Amino acid sequence: MSVVIPEPLQLRHRGSHEGRLWLRNLPGFIRQALEQWELRVDVPLGALPWHGHTGVVIPVLTHAGGTAALKVAFPYEEALLEPVALKLWDGHGTVRVLASDEALGAILMERLDVNRSLLELPMDEAVATWGGLVKALSIRPDARPQWPQIPAIAATAERYCDELPQRWADLSEPFPRWLLEAALEVCQIRGVVGRRSSNDVLVHTDLHYLNVLARLDGNEYLAIDPQAQLGDAEFAVAPCLWNRLRDLPARNPEAGLRRRASQLANAAGLDEELAVQWSVVREVENALCYVEESAHDDAQRSLWVASTLAGRTLPGLPEAQQLKVLY
Repeated sequence: MSVVIPEPLQLRHRGSHEGRLWLRNLPGFIRQALEQWELRVDVPLGALPWHGHTGVVIPVLTHAGGTAALKVAFPYEEALLEPVALKLWDGHGTVRVLASDEALGAILMERLDVNRSLLELPMDEAVATWGGLVKALSIRPDARPQWPQIPAIAATAERYCDELPQRWADLSEPFPRWLLEAALEVCQIRGVVGRRSSNDVLVHTDLHYLNVLARLDGNEYLAIDPQAQLGDAEFAVAPCLWNRLRDLPARNPEAGLRRRASQLANAAGLDEELAVQWSVVREVENALCYVEESAHDDAQRSLWVASTLAGRTLPGLPEAQQLKVLY
């Protein structure tokens, strides 16, 4: 059975030479993975496979008749590191890897229920489940040889110290300097010089509500699609603050956002202040990315979250309930 590549995934990658080359090769990569692992496509007639921004996920059946999911991703750095991180976690809090092929960019994984994510749970349940997962995922480096492949959050902070001021200036200073400086202060303190390596754990840095799915056979929730780095577990909080903004109270959503940050940190046993600080950094960097892409509505959302967490919501932004929804 041939696999139809979803149009949104094609649109995302058509704009570059590398993306067009990958799209041309993608059907062959899928075919080869199906053959070498003796898989059968399990997509209902007329339906499309699942997809994200960078890859396609195909429900499959194994040679023995079991359910699984085949993911083939564009070969960017985070995608190449995904099977490495998943094997380090070894199914403890994450989807389990059954096989992988780096040359194809393919991972064969256990299949989870795409219709049951933390996005569907009431917020208090979602926060509690998320916190338990962060605790399970926060493993420390050991003797396994894969650890040196994982990039350090402290190195990311050092790079931001160099890059963010120039990007901000090149974009004609799209937000007040004080917000940029709030992010840079954290990066300077938590960069390589100030790094406390004894606190380093493996961090899923994209652990938002849609990246946590339920198992097919029960209520256990597991993480998918990791973008792994090594460092402060508090770095993981931010994606749960820039999503589900419509669930904030209509009256004083700013206090609601800060309360959510506190709840997430407490559920995962994290330092609340550090979680807020890293979230400011990540949303300032996101805002610059969105401005660079002329994604005005997305930039407004990031600036609202970053400035609110930093203690001074920027004037002139939409109310929280009118911000563009991400998830």
